[in-house]
Amino acid sequence: MYTLGIDIGSTTSKCVILRDGKEIVAKSLVVAGTGTKGPKQSYEEVLSAAGLNESDIAFIMATGYGRTTFEKMNGEMSELSCHGKGVFFANPGCRTIIDIGGQDAKVISLTDSGSISNFVMNDKCAAGTGRFLDVMAGILMIGVEELEEYALRSASPVSISSTCTVFAESEVISQLSKNVNKDDLVAGICGSVASRVAALAKRAGIKEEVFMSGGVAQNGGVRAALSKELGVDVKYTDDAQYMGALGAAIAAFHEIDKGLQSGTDH
Repeated sequence: MYTLGIDIGSTTSKCVILRDGKEIVAKSLVVAGTGTKGPKQSYEEVLSAAGLNESDIAFIMATGYGRTTFEKMNGEMSELSCHGKGVFFANPGCRTIIDIGGQDAKVISLTDSGSISNFVMNDKCAAGTGRFLDVMAGILMIGVEELEEYALRSASPVSISSTCTVFAESEVISQLSKNVNKDDLVAGICGSVASRVAALAKRAGIKEEVFMSGGVAQNGGVRAALSKELGVDVKYTDDAQYMGALGAAIAAFHEIDKGLQSGTDH
């Protein structure tokens, strides 16, 4: 039995297909989120990668900002629940999830059985999110994927004190005008994100193991700064960006399984 999870975020669309709720058959990621053709493209790409037709999929679960807009879905579920299910499936030792997405940051506490026991979320301000990093990379005229290598070369990170993206932008431009070392400036930017997210994490309560999910998890500069802020090793996997879609695919399997046990046909 095949189930599909689709995570439609603000900047990316991700899909995962599972076989029997246990094996990842295919995955796809398109850098285009809700309100674009990204979800449809990601959906078509994952079916192609799996060598499956639409009729082969027993249940499609949608999550993310754009979850209500995906016409092919059979159900929808919150990002919190899906990230919890996805990360715990991939890393059963995880007890704290830090998810930094394009527009928000979430910290999720898990029980030993993988249930959510607590969460804290920042969706009011772009500071501490992927959007903040995108803006800063644009000012520095470097790719957001290059931030990590700059940050890890830094010997003396510059402090970015502004808590607002707009003011932080002015602060970074001011530092550039003073010919501040770009490596140190990028390290300061990554540290700024880490300090805001660490404050969220401390409110939720930190229990190891700590894993990052979401696109920003790929940024070693942010991970290193976050590990330093929290005093624990912050881990991630190469599939960190797919955790929401993976959790949605798991939830889709559970829906089918519940239906089979109760005699309901989905």
